[in-house]
Amino acid sequence: MRDRARTTHRPLRRSARVLALGAAATLATGLLAGCGSDDGDGGGDGDVEISIGVFGQFGFEEAGLYEEYEELNPGVTITQDSITENGDYIAQLRTRLAQNSGLMDIQAIEVGNIAEMTGDLNARWVDFSEHEGVDTEHFLPWKLDQATTEDGRVIGLGTDIGPTGICYRTDYFEEAGLPTDREEVSALFADWESYLEVGEEFAANGPEDVAYLDGAGGMFNAVVNAYEERYYSADGEVNYQDSASVQTAWDLSVQAAEAGLTDQQQQFSDEWNTAFANGAFATVASCPAWMLGYIQSEAGDNGAGVWDVAQSPAPSNWGGSFIGVPEAGDNKEEAVKLAAWLTAPEQQAKLFTERGSFPSSAAAHELPEVLEATHEYFQDAPIGEIFTQASAEIPTTVIGPQDQVIQENITNGLVALEQQGLSSDDAWSGVVSQLDNALAE
Repeated sequence: MRDRARTTHRPLRRSARVLALGAAATLATGLLAGCGSDDGDGGGDGDVEISIGVFGQFGFEEAGLYEEYEELNPGVTITQDSITENGDYIAQLRTRLAQNSGLMDIQAIEVGNIAEMTGDLNARWVDFSEHEGVDTEHFLPWKLDQATTEDGRVIGLGTDIGPTGICYRTDYFEEAGLPTDREEVSALFADWESYLEVGEEFAANGPEDVAYLDGAGGMFNAVVNAYEERYYSADGEVNYQDSASVQTAWDLSVQAAEAGLTDQQQQFSDEWNTAFANGAFATVASCPAWMLGYIQSEAGDNGAGVWDVAQSPAPSNWGGSFIGVPEAGDNKEEAVKLAAWLTAPEQQAKLFTERGSFPSSAAAHELPEVLEATHEYFQDAPIGEIFTQASAEIPTTVIGPQDQVIQENITNGLVALEQQGLSSDDAWSGVVSQLDNALAE
């Protein structure tokens, strides 16, 4: 019998008012200043320069948080070094941690790399739980768990998360004779089998040149990430071949592909981006909060007012990061204060309002800037409510050091199944063969 991911649904709450994402809503200056005064004491007896290493655009600098902290803490100067790709960034970070040299005072950590940091490299990081004034209780429990070592050391503070929903096009649903109201659509997606049943109906009655979902790989990610155990067992052993969650996600994804419900797209490829612009598919099964901006940029004006967001049958997390303070840093005490301030609820709410990064702080979810947020492009969907609810239902997932490698190879196998016409058995054999080599390195 196939195991199912959790399918709990709760009705969306009605807010007294809603705010458009990126619109005029801002945090009160007094609230921010108060937080700054509590967490930071300036440079102490003299000036101090705090260096921060990140990958890509983390948003701290772009949202003005560094400048704000400097104003609240005279004598503190913040400098940032950013490497475009996380692959290059993490390779450099591993080397510098091993050598205990060349490290920034604060270093970013992507969620896919957090397991190795809480594992063999955990002694290289400051334990935030030992520092007075650092509140770790406001983070979502599962987010805090990800950055906590076996012996209880907290080596990272969460910056953002990627709670998921299902993005869908109301115009295509209407043409297929399906409900378009997001609460009715959420009710249709009672579980992943129901999601595929809706796909069969869409295929029969919807526009002929439009697929139901983008690709089997996206379907796999949507299903597997809602489980506590995926590619590693609770004791840290690789077990993707015997994992009930992997088998369930693989079977459902193959079912979607073999039923002709997918557009055979590999996510984040140029072809996938073009498919958004051309309106080639009606749903995205794994649609985290950060993907809304991606869809808006790729679908453009043609997608405005037709995309919407429904609740996922089993919310999961896709993405998110942390910041940590290396033990070998030059300004550990000041770096800890800054890291705590940058990830405090009020600053996370500001990052969400200005950059779309969904907070990892449960306390931030109760602030009106988050809870009452809507997204104009997605028909004023109450994204604050939708993703706050999803965040509360996400389990603590076992993360292993090779999670990204395993997931990438499995989704590549599904792309091969779709695009090359492989059978499920042949595609899976190819995945196992590839991973045998990759995990042996």
